[in-house]
Amino acid sequence: MRSGWPRQCVLLTRRETQLANKYFGTDGVRGKVGEHPMTVDFALRLASAAARVLAPEGGTVLIGKDTRLSGYMFESALEAGFVAAGVNVNMMGPLPTPAVAYMTRKLNCNFGVVISASHNHYEDNGIKFFDGTGGKLSDELEAQIEEQIEQPVVTCESQRLGRAQRLDRLRTQYQDFCRSTLPAGMTLDGMKIVVDCANGATYKVGPRTLADLGAEIVPIGCSPNGRNINDGCGSTAPELLQLTVPGVRAQIGIALDGDGDRLVLVDSLGRLVDGDQILYILACARQSAGRLRGPVVGTLMSNYGLELALKERGIGFERVAVGDRHVLSRLRQVDATLGGETSGHILCLDCTTTGDGLISALQVLAVMRETGKSLAELTAPMKKLPQVMINVRTARRFDPMAVPAVRAEVELVRADLGATGRVVLRASGTEPVLRVMVEAPELPVAKRAAERLAEVVKGAG
Repeated sequence: MRSGWPRQCVLLTRRETQLANKYFGTDGVRGKVGEHPMTVDFALRLASAAARVLAPEGGTVLIGKDTRLSGYMFESALEAGFVAAGVNVNMMGPLPTPAVAYMTRKLNCNFGVVISASHNHYEDNGIKFFDGTGGKLSDELEAQIEEQIEQPVVTCESQRLGRAQRLDRLRTQYQDFCRSTLPAGMTLDGMKIVVDCANGATYKVGPRTLADLGAEIVPIGCSPNGRNINDGCGSTAPELLQLTVPGVRAQIGIALDGDGDRLVLVDSLGRLVDGDQILYILACARQSAGRLRGPVVGTLMSNYGLELALKERGIGFERVAVGDRHVLSRLRQVDATLGGETSGHILCLDCTTTGDGLISALQVLAVMRETGKSLAELTAPMKKLPQVMINVRTARRFDPMAVPAVRAEVELVRADLGATGRVVLRASGTEPVLRVMVEAPELPVAKRAAERLAEVVKGAG
């Protein structure tokens, strides 16, 4: 989709626009622990299937996980399935998703596996894969794995079995890599930072990386017990961080999610800085340094204020479907380096191959250091438009823009907003829900327009 205010936006998810996979969603396999497919039996069969597709002649896989209690169970099942299929297994214990991507590439593994349900609570878990380059698997490879899942689990003869080893101590290599993304010689001496690791996968590498750079660290959400991941902490629940940062007089607060690929920030006054604002900071800094390549890529849900602020700076902006895999795909297509989502999935392809919350945080800290500006000063030029979203549950899934009444109401709202706002109708990929989103210069205007559209959509469904 071209940059600029879209006349109308109806987004169908990847699972609706393509032949839906049976098990793989937009980011691996995920579900409630103990319910299909998140069972030991399925994990064993998934490992065997993945080995046949990704390492048919043998090879090596790297396994990382977050801090969920069920991670031990799935780690053991995957280890057994891979070893039985003749694949060597490197287990690194709790490690952020982007760290698994990096270490898979660095250790020349055939592929990597992360056991995590990201920002979900501990009752859920998931299994996702990286290829040997540290990138996400293609749809075609996922489909091939699914074709093999129903086959019997492979057990090689003894001399062809894989070996397993733990490489927990190698996590320092990832910490070194994160630090290397800062300008040479830069430190964080004199900075006081509150870091919230969501009691998740970054609880060790996050604080240690920042402390090694000289920052004074105030850690919260860094005491996992297997059940408290994302529980009232992290990027999806930053309220404690917002109280702590001004309370301890820190310059910035960093909130990561359970697997470390998502980031939101808090300024010195306790105000939240989301993914759109982070993109603005990084885009402006890279433009000033002559290092910005291509347009910034956001999604249909990126705040219109980001698009307007970038336009004022002469920076191109494109929108794609919701999901960081769509952002990554577009960045590669247009040879660009910076993109992300409002939720805090930030892609800095000039630093690494995948979304990395810790590396994204370090990029913002570097801008603060180089400019001498506070986080509040860096975000000030971007004015976010009020955004109202209403989830409308429907009896069936349908294309709302194929309904004349809905299409007519969208046109009326568009006419009322003119070029000062946006309308997005987005279908959920997992349930019969249509998300009605309206942005406008003033909150009451956005609220009234969203409610009007929601009522019409409800009547159509």
